[in-house]
Amino acid sequence: QIMKLEVCSYSGYKVYPGHGKRAIRGDGRQFYFLSSKCERSHYLKRNPREINWTVLYRRKYRKGAVEELAKKRTKKVTKTARAFAGASLSEIMAKRSQNPEVRKAMREQAMRAIKDKQKAKEAEKRAKKAELKKKQAKPAQQQQQKAAKKVSKPAQKGGKRF
Repeated sequence: QIMKLEVCSYSGYKVYPGHGKRAIRGDGRQFYFLSSKCERSHYLKRNPREINWTVLYRRKYRKGAVEELAKKRTKKVTKTARAFAGASLSEIMAKRSQNPEVRKAMREQAMRAIKDKQKAKEAEKRAKKAELKKKQAKPAQQQQQKAAKKVSKPAQKGGKRF
């Protein structure tokens, strides 16, 4: 014999023979309820999607769907070396295979070269500033001398003396 299982109209759980209650509305629609709790909730017009223990709620919020997640696999990321602007692949691989000490020495040498270049620039700037100051100082001295000459006129001759 085959057992006829019904599904609860409210909770979504199976209703086994000899359990639950069947209700028929005036328009002829049939409802199966697993328990009085389901029946009462249905007649109080509670939304089964907002009641935590119903199947509809669990479907809506994807509860118990852990098995599906386990089946999904993410692609493994594979690293590949590629050339980019300013460095070919062979140069990159040569640097990668170099000794760390050699690499460190090369870096220090490059840093020293950059610092020497900066010092040379600063020295050049200072020299230019000094030249500009000398050029500006000469005309100023000449003007002071001219002013001194103008001031050094002899005192007034004659007139009243106080």
